[in-house]
Amino acid sequence: MTDSESVRQDTHPRGTWDDIKELPPSAKLVAKVLEQNEAMTQQTIAEETLLPDRTVRYALNRLDEKNTISSRFSVMDARRQLYTLDINP
Repeated sequence: MTDSESVRQDTHPRGTWDDIKELPPSAKLVAKVLEQNEAMTQQTIAEETLLPDRTVRYALNRLDEKNTISSRFSVMDARRQLYTLDINP
């Protein structure tokens, strides 16, 4: 690696399944659904889990607080974010 290459330093380490165990059932359900799928929007998570939109938002916020998910903007629709499970094995 040269000096010109930048090294990304994570300020927050990724979470683990142990972190998810402490969360409410809705967050656990969302985590399991994300584990089985590549990337999902909030709407598709709500459809898959049959949870209300507000509950999905709450679950995603709790998962984000534990650094167990990552999000990026959708290429197909920049207004939407795609969520993926991002945990240490």
